[in-house]
Amino acid sequence: MIGDIVETKQCQPKDPMDLFRSGQVVKICAPMVRYSKLAFRTLVRKYSCDLCYTPMIVAADFVRSAKARDSEFTTNKGDHPLIVQFAAKEAQVLCDAARIVCPFADGIDLNCGCPQRWAMAEGYGACLINKPELIRDMVRHVRNQIDNPRFSVSIKIRIHEDLKRTVDLCQKAEATGVSWITVHGRSVEERHQPVHYDAIKIIKQSVSIPIVANGDIKTLKDAENVHHLTGADGIMVARGLLANPAMFAGYEETPLKCIQDWVDIALEHGTPFTCFHHHLMYMMERITSKQEKKVFNVLSSTSAVLDYLSDHYGV
Repeated sequence: MIGDIVETKQCQPKDPMDLFRSGQVVKICAPMVRYSKLAFRTLVRKYSCDLCYTPMIVAADFVRSAKARDSEFTTNKGDHPLIVQFAAKEAQVLCDAARIVCPFADGIDLNCGCPQRWAMAEGYGACLINKPELIRDMVRHVRNQIDNPRFSVSIKIRIHEDLKRTVDLCQKAEATGVSWITVHGRSVEERHQPVHYDAIKIIKQSVSIPIVANGDIKTLKDAENVHHLTGADGIMVARGLLANPAMFAGYEETPLKCIQDWVDIALEHGTPFTCFHHHLMYMMERITSKQEKKVFNVLSSTSAVLDYLSDHYGV
């Protein structure tokens, strides 16, 4: 069964908690559908990213289907520390999924924050913040059935309108043995409204396990500001890293070296063209003119993209 899912030998797992014990703010690449796959994780790790998450994987499909395992989860020896994020609503299903990835990853994360309608309708994602007992059962099951004490079990949440409920949820999760909690500082209904960093600060003060802050962090300066505002132990970034994978290394915009690295890594990993191209569109957003975007964004083959980069940027 394990042989179905990854083309890699079993790796020596690391303890992600060591990062939080280091006293440094932990810099984290968020789970991103379609985007936080092996090639992109390889890129951001070159630029001071400490910890990476896979895209969210539906645990039931992953357990049931070898095809889902092959397409959803690929890793290699350098891809550590690595957290596999699952969408789940049944304790045993999450356990089965965790057992499959345990030899190849350093922890799992239960998605309790995805606000998309399909996820909520299926009983996944952010609707779980209203079911603390179910979260407790799922976390306990994984803790009891995974032998490796260094294997982390974390959750990623959104906040309630009534913050007391979120604090209560986090305290219950801590008591259950959750390793850390990532807090996206918006409610389920909020999309582009300002992030409630004050709420993350209150949560941080209410528990003793590490708290990771998430939401609207676009630069290393933003990350430092959010750390000071909230006291968070880690900073998780999604779109900011898509736009600038070298962000955690202190670059204000994507350096050409990073674009070159992405081309090399993506070609080496056999990244499908659409994904390869989309990443470049994000990365070059701030460094290309409107006119250049009109040309670059409609290129339709790898060779056309490589020619363009060579002609315009010497990459």
